[in-house]
Amino acid sequence: MAQCVQSVQELIPDSFVPCVAALCSDEAERLTRLNHLSFAELLKPFSRLTSEVHMRDPNNQLHVIKNLKIAVSNITTQPPQPGAIRKLLNDVVSGSQPAEGLVANVITAGDYDLNLSATTPWFESYRETFLQSMPASDHEFLNHYLACMLVASSGEAEPVEQFSKLSQEQHRIQHNNDYSYPKWFIPNTLKYYVLLHDVSAGDEQRAESIYEEMKQKYGTQGCYLLKINSRTSNRASDEQIPDPWSQYLQKNSIQNQESYEDGPCTITSNKNSDSNLLSLDGLDNEVKDGLPNNFRAHPLQLDPSSDSSNSIDGPDHVKSASSLHETKKANAGIIHGACLTLTDHDRIRQFIQEFTFRGLLPHIEKTIRQLNDQLISRKGLSRSLFSATKKWFSGSKVPEKSINELKNTSGLLYPPEAPELQIRKMADLCFLVQHYDLAYSCYHTAKKDFLNDQAMLYAAGALEMAAVSAFLQPGAPRPYPAHYMDTAIQTYRDICKNMVLAERCVLLSAEILKSQGKYSEAAALLIRLTSEDSDLRSALLLEQAAHCFINMKSPMVRKYAFHMILAGHRFSKAGQKKHALRCYCQAMQVYKGKGWSLAEDHINFTIGRQSYTLRQLDNAVSAFRHILINESKQSAAQQGAFLREYLYVYKNVSQLSPDGPLPQLPLPYINSSATRVFFGHDRRPADGEKQAATHVSLDQEYDSESSQQWRELEEQVVSVVNRGVLPPNFHPTQYCLNSYSDNSRFPLAVVEEPITVEVAFRNPLKVPLLLTDLSLLWKFQPKYVSGKDNEEVKELVKGQPEMIGTEVISEFLINSEESKVARLKLFPHHIGELHILGVMYNLGTIQGSVAVDGIGALPGCHTGKHSLSMSVRGRQDLEIQGPRLNNTKEEKTSIKYGPDRRLDPIITEEMPLLEVFFIHFPTGLLCGEIRKAYVEFVNVSKCPLTGLKVVSKRPEFFTFGGNTAVLTPLSPSASENCSAYKTVVTDSTSVCTALVSSASSVDFGIGIGSQPEVISVPLPDTVLLPGASVQLPMWLRGPDEEGVHEINFLFYYESIKKQPKIRHRILRHTAVICTSRSLNVRATVCRSNSLEDEEGRGGNMLVFVDVENTNTSEAGVKEFHIVQVSSSSKHWKLQKSVNLSENKDAKLASREKGKFCFKATQCKEEEVTEVSEKYTFADIIFGNEQIVSSTSPCADFFYRSLSSELKKPQAQSLVHTEKQSVEDVMRLIQKCNEVDLNIVVLWKAYVVEDSKQLILEGQHHVVLRTIGKEAFSYPQKQEPPEMELLKFFRPENTTVSSRPSAEQLSNLIKTSLHYPESFNHPFHQKSLCLVPVTLLLSNCSKADVDVIVDLRHKTTSPEALEIHGSFTWLGQTQYKLQLKSQEIHSLQLKACFVHTGVYNLGTPRVFAKLSDQVTVFETSQQSSMPALIIINNV
Repeated sequence: MAQCVQSVQELIPDSFVPCVAALCSDEAERLTRLNHLSFAELLKPFSRLTSEVHMRDPNNQLHVIKNLKIAVSNITTQPPQPGAIRKLLNDVVSGSQPAEGLVANVITAGDYDLNLSATTPWFESYRETFLQSMPASDHEFLNHYLACMLVASSGEAEPVEQFSKLSQEQHRIQHNNDYSYPKWFIPNTLKYYVLLHDVSAGDEQRAESIYEEMKQKYGTQGCYLLKINSRTSNRASDEQIPDPWSQYLQKNSIQNQESYEDGPCTITSNKNSDSNLLSLDGLDNEVKDGLPNNFRAHPLQLDPSSDSSNSIDGPDHVKSASSLHETKKANAGIIHGACLTLTDHDRIRQFIQEFTFRGLLPHIEKTIRQLNDQLISRKGLSRSLFSATKKWFSGSKVPEKSINELKNTSGLLYPPEAPELQIRKMADLCFLVQHYDLAYSCYHTAKKDFLNDQAMLYAAGALEMAAVSAFLQPGAPRPYPAHYMDTAIQTYRDICKNMVLAERCVLLSAEILKSQGKYSEAAALLIRLTSEDSDLRSALLLEQAAHCFINMKSPMVRKYAFHMILAGHRFSKAGQKKHALRCYCQAMQVYKGKGWSLAEDHINFTIGRQSYTLRQLDNAVSAFRHILINESKQSAAQQGAFLREYLYVYKNVSQLSPDGPLPQLPLPYINSSATRVFFGHDRRPADGEKQAATHVSLDQEYDSESSQQWRELEEQVVSVVNRGVLPPNFHPTQYCLNSYSDNSRFPLAVVEEPITVEVAFRNPLKVPLLLTDLSLLWKFQPKYVSGKDNEEVKELVKGQPEMIGTEVISEFLINSEESKVARLKLFPHHIGELHILGVMYNLGTIQGSVAVDGIGALPGCHTGKHSLSMSVRGRQDLEIQGPRLNNTKEEKTSIKYGPDRRLDPIITEEMPLLEVFFIHFPTGLLCGEIRKAYVEFVNVSKCPLTGLKVVSKRPEFFTFGGNTAVLTPLSPSASENCSAYKTVVTDSTSVCTALVSSASSVDFGIGIGSQPEVISVPLPDTVLLPGASVQLPMWLRGPDEEGVHEINFLFYYESIKKQPKIRHRILRHTAVICTSRSLNVRATVCRSNSLEDEEGRGGNMLVFVDVENTNTSEAGVKEFHIVQVSSSSKHWKLQKSVNLSENKDAKLASREKGKFCFKATQCKEEEVTEVSEKYTFADIIFGNEQIVSSTSPCADFFYRSLSSELKKPQAQSLVHTEKQSVEDVMRLIQKCNEVDLNIVVLWKAYVVEDSKQLILEGQHHVVLRTIGKEAFSYPQKQEPPEMELLKFFRPENTTVSSRPSAEQLSNLIKTSLHYPESFNHPFHQKSLCLVPVTLLLSNCSKADVDVIVDLRHKTTSPEALEIHGSFTWLGQTQYKLQLKSQEIHSLQLKACFVHTGVYNLGTPRVFAKLSDQVTVFETSQQSSMPALIIINNV
């Protein structure tokens, strides 16, 4: 139980006090009424004695009574109605609320910190009122009247006669059988005569004489002269007199609110208006039947019209706190005791002292003695005999009744003079004067008698008081017999069916147990008495039980909370809304945030409802909000109910302040960090053959890899535009801002271009939410060109639509537990700073349950078809937390977040806006296939654009044609024979020989130091005017690898008018091309053995080209025709085809392979110029049309493939300066091995598609770099290296090996033997055959080479001897020569043969070294083919 102001030792004596009746004449009542008080009320503040009182017990021992209090009340002849008592108790509880600003106790139990109200004043008020308003009953005498004050005024005509009238009246009430109420303690009640004297108006002499007369008649102990009203009421304002009555009458005014509501509270001499001021004791001033008072009305009598059922518990019958408040206000102006001075107060106090000392206590003492004597005289009879006699002689009472009937209050009623009742009377008297020892022994005796007689009601009463007496005995000779109380409670409740008495038992016993620290027992006791018959009582007892649980040594927090919830529920049923709300709020502290989600929902829902009932709307909104925003585990129906309640309450709140700021709504959830902002127009859909550039849209998922690629492309093009340097203030263009983008700077938006904000909503409920009139909330600071800023902030959307247009989504349905994004647009019409604050909308739900899984689940059906049950207007802010900072030491040690400015764009001036459309753009190509498409560039803005460039990581994929190429006609045509190439019809004579043309790579954008990835788009006049469009041809070539290719184009353009904030704009396009296999080309080049060509110069090459059709009839390809093979090089050109087969038509069906052989020669000197980057193109035609390979698009793609080759990192050897000469040697030797010859194979493929034959064309490139090394048209797959054991070694100087390989050195000198193929010699004439042989030595390098020719070489291998036989060189065996750069030298040799046969002349060993080198690199220059000679005998 909660802490109480009074201890139990003070509470019980104050609850059971001697009762005194008061009977006043009309005139005496009038005198007290001048103070707005009845006589009983006048005495109330002074009814406690200020000093100790002494009396003697029956054994003549002195007994001290401390703090004795007496209760004086006016006589009423009607017992109080239970309904009226209940109403009174209800009002008392509702009138007592926790004090404002009361400091709560903080109790820490486990991991709970609870703020609790330590005291419960409403419970104490209830208990006090309950104990005072208990009706008197026959089985106990504690609240029976012991004495009666008869009060008359000295101003009456015959006061003494009035006293005798009053005395008769009292006698009639007590002894006449018509009146069963009030109850009197003993037949001869003490009568005490009081003469009231009005000092200000009365005659004091007369009063004194009357008092003397009274003393003569009634004795000095039995009468008193009380002087009051020492001042007139009109002097009330002069001095302030304390008002000790207000604390007592506060309850009176509550009890008598009905009487005060009848009329005005003014005092007049009119008796009727006087009667309006009914006192607590219910006296009115009408004299009826010749008597001064009417006793029929009890103060707790209910007006029959106000309550016919006597039921107060129902909320309908509870007087609301507001009417109570009005009553208090009505009474607040009344000053009590206005005619009384402090002297009068002392006189009243003195009067009570005198009455108690002289009248009441001697009377009680005498009564106790008399009762004691009676009992002792009775005890002379043997107790057992007495009971036995009673059993025999009253046998007619017991035997014929069953035991169940006996256990009933009506089972046995004692007559008033029964000896058992005399013991009870004596016990009660002793208890009232605090003589607890004697009281206990009497109660104990009475209890036995009552139990013997099966008088259960009497027995329960005796048990109850015996237990209390035992507890209150001084020195505590015996422990508190709690079992007495338990028996009493059970008897009252179950047998006597008297809940009021049971409740009194519980209240007393719980207090006693609490004082002994037995909280658990007290709680059990309190809970036992909760029942359905009284919600108020159950609520109060459950609340006290909860306090018991929390006050235990180890607090039981959850039990506390659970019982608080039960108490709150019962308070609510009893109509005590404020107390109910308080209980739920107290319990909420325990359940909050502990995972008891359903309990939390229930509590929040109840708190919301109660707060709403009490018009605490903000609390109600907050409670309902909690139910909705926590991840609810409730059923859909329950959630729907919660949502409807919330909306209803919210609507009421918003109606209170319709012009106030929009309230924050809790639903749906917004994932702020997932908010995306997109600047620009939506992408146009594809229109027939036209396909718009993909650009950036909100439908694309973020991919860090691709965004990095786009960034690199933009950096590349910007650095090219800025002469190879990125400007320091460059930031990549961001059209779509999300949580991955860099949002630390204010984004730039262009005026008149929409801004789309994608807001990610999530509905956590199982019921659909319908948002209507959904739009963005923003503020805007316009800027003017004059430079001065208008800082006026426009927040309202409706305010400035001419500044910023706002799109409104009329209906947006989010189904149950669905995540859904809304895209909201703003249209800026003015430059300035825009701040997007959040979203505003009407939140509602759909009527009917169909929407949960029926209509509502269908996409796109929310077009005004939903009937909104109820909606409220509100907002939600978009607050995005920036990235955590982690750069400086301070940032690393603390938690700091950077700004996220994606919702704060700066609106800049107009910029050009480009749209790009691709016409006839293919989605599938063969590897190497050439296709012609068109690109349309449209300027959709009001500004001209210039500087249009396109950049791609795959420049070999497309071309716009060379700078000098004549643009093809603009109308796209796709006839069967329309070729993408520039062709020339040839005559049949020029087959097999090359047609030569040349072109400069600069013309095709591949210059020295240029970036081939950045391509200028050849716009006419380089400017695209507003609204203008241009179509340009674009040739595409399928990538060499099969599969799906994503190719990124980035179009870059600028405004003619330079903008300070935005320098350029970009447009992205991602083309997806699927390539399928076509041809594989592999080629090798080797030196021709013939040293002289037609021009008489050395240096011929043989080129072998293998072409394989790897297409497996994909895309319906029937066969490939090789129509032309072209070469392109600065130094070499194809001269003629040396194919052996005469079949000039080169067709390859599926999986077929063809082999071609070509002769290549060096270009003429004048054709070779390093600086001009001029390439010589030579075409060898296999058809009847020459494709001019030096024009677009053939040369474009050749150059582009070349540039990607050149981009591959060259193996650069970093050699120290002392080894520089070695490096030069190496370079010269390598150069001999190199050949820069590029082969272009052009082909046509015949495709059947939809029973229609198409001709596709394409080209493959092979780059030949090294003699004798095979090159491929398609990238070779790298074999993954096998796993090796890890080796640990010390790194040595890792310079390139200074010794060239044998292969490299063997190509320094080219050797060629000239001799007759067969030689006839008559061996019979001359035995030695001499054959002249010329050895041609050609220096392939550009350095001087020292050559040693050694003829002493003999073939050692036996196989060679067998095949070729042996011969001898005659003459000089070793020659030393020096060959200048690219010099050809001939040596005349002689070979000597002795037999006929076939001989290999290729035996001379040739050694070479570079002239300026000290180190000799010698290696044999072996001829690649055997030089066979046939010697014949003639």
